[in-house]
Formats: sequence, structure tokens, C-alpha cells
Amino acid sequence: MRSILCSFVLVVLFLILFCPGCAQQQHGQVNLPILQVDTSWPEKPERFEWAQMPGVTLDARDQVYIFTRSRPAVQVYKTDGTFLRAWSSGDVSGAHYIRIDPEGNIWTANITDHVVRKHSPEGKLLLTLGETGVAGDDRGHFNKPTDMVVLPSGDIFVTDGYGNRRVVHFDANGRYINEWGQEGNQPGQFALPHSIVADSRGRLYVADRENARIQVFDTTGKLLAVWENLVTPWGLWLTKNEELWVCGASCVKKEGTDEHIVIPPPDQVLMKLSLKGEVLLRVPLPKTAAGAGKSGELNWVHGIAFDSQGNLYLGDIQGKRAQKYSLKP
Repeated sequence: MRSILCSFVLVVLFLILFCPGCAQQQHGQVNLPILQVDTSWPEKPERFEWAQMPGVTLDARDQVYIFTRSRPAVQVYKTDGTFLRAWSSGDVSGAHYIRIDPEGNIWTANITDHVVRKHSPEGKLLLTLGETGVAGDDRGHFNKPTDMVVLPSGDIFVTDGYGNRRVVHFDANGRYINEWGQEGNQPGQFALPHSIVADSRGRLYVADRENARIQVFDTTGKLLAVWENLVTPWGLWLTKNEELWVCGASCVKKEGTDEHIVIPPPDQVLMKLSLKGEVLLRVPLPKTAAGAGKSGELNWVHGIAFDSQGNLYLGDIQGKRAQKYSLKP
């Protein structure tokens, strides 16, 4: 009996130390949520063909905007899946992230056109930052910009991006104000500033993907924090109650090096962080080996958004689709 009891204790200790789910319990989260996919969402028109799906966002009315590398690039659906409208702008092969500003305007980053565009909710072009088709690193040009965030003041911050390694600040009229960042792995530098969001205090959270970290800045570019080795962040989303959600992959380094494995990602994860960088929740996502896989599976998860009811929307690259999930306790 004593040997059986000792074996039981050893098993329990092993689970506590090494089981990811048990690790959540140590932080007060007894149950991981169950990720349930809505296989009927959305009701995509048959004439539409989806391609790589880098961007997804929602407006104040819970209308879902997806950004795909096919025509029409921007498609809008209700949370029940009903199709509403669509439009394309520029070279759709360069679609990256899509965001909505406090006034309800739609912003898109295009990595082949080297521009950031502002649209009305119906798709009317209102403003272009950068010069279409021309790459550069000066005040009037980008080199494959990845994402943007607009503050209530109207100030615009663009992560620029695949070609440059900086954040660029513009005023509400699109006039250049400031920039910061350069290539590197030191604090304040970037390997790839891939996604950006801002909280109610104007703090900017930048997914420095290839460095497997999130860096926090104020609006002047002052570095406030560096959160390393939590997740390899691909996409960021900040909820109205200021929970920072990240989609991406686990931090895994190439054997014998300090270089992180980014592409292809070793797995797919969803993570919720406090604004102090504390891990509140870590949810493994179902990953397919190739292509789209089964409904609910992901392959290079890239875009993330939540609606007002807590439903989750994810877009991925190799899976070439957007999917809706519920998080069941």
C-alpha cells in the first residue's frame, strides 16, 4: 500500500510541475476554456474566393471585417454570418492588418503597395499614408508596413514593418510627427514590428515577432517595458476591459542558437495578458499539418479579434480562412 501511495504522490507532483493545464491551476485558473468552432460562420457568397487571411476586426456594432488576399479583399459580415458588403483597394496580394478607429473608419496596411489606407465603413478611400507602390524609409514612405492604431486624439501609429524596423507617428491629418526603432534585438529595437494596439492611457503594445517579445512604449517612443519569452506574437487585440490577447506560437529557439523558430510556427497558441505582462490564460490552439485542415484547425494564425459577447475570430495564412469560436468555461 505504501508503494502505491508513493507512486500516486509522484504522479501528482509530475502533473503539477510539468502539465500545462495544471500550471494554470497554480495561478488560480482551475479550468481551461473549451474552444468551440462555429462551422456555419460565415455565410460567404459562393462567388467569393478566400486566400490568405491576415486581418480581422470588429466595429462598435459587432460587424466583422475580414482582410483577405483575394478580391474583394475587405468583406463585412454580421456575427451571425450574414454577408453585408465588400470592397477591394490596391494590390490585394499585400493585404495585412485591418483596424477600426474610434470614429468607425476602416484602416488597412498593405505590404506590397507600401501604404496605409483609411476608408469609410462603406469602402470610400479617405486618406493614404505613404506612396502607392514606392518603398522608402523617409517621412513620406514605408517599406511593407504591417499594422496601425489610431488613438481617440486621432494620432496614428504605424508599424513599418517588413522592410523597415520602426514605428512612425502621424497626426490626425496624416502629417509626420516622429518615429523610433531600428533593426536589432536590444530593448527598443525590432526584428519585425508585426502588430500594434493601444490602451486607454495611450500606451502602445508592439508585437516584435521575430524577437519573440512584446514591447511597450508611450506615444513619444519612450520604452516602458519588454515582455520576453512569453509567446511568439503574430497578432494583438485589446478588449474594451483592457485585456490583451495574443495569437501566435510558443517560444522555441533553434537548437544551439538564440534565434527563435517563427516560420513555420512550432504550434499555435492563444494567450491573455494583463497590461503588466502577466500571463492570465494560455490556450493551445488546434493546428493542422498542412493546408486548411479540419474545421477549427489553424495554420499560421495571424489575425485575432473579439466581439462584444466574447466570441473569438481568427484568421490564418496557410488555412486561408477566417473562423469564429466561442470560449466555453
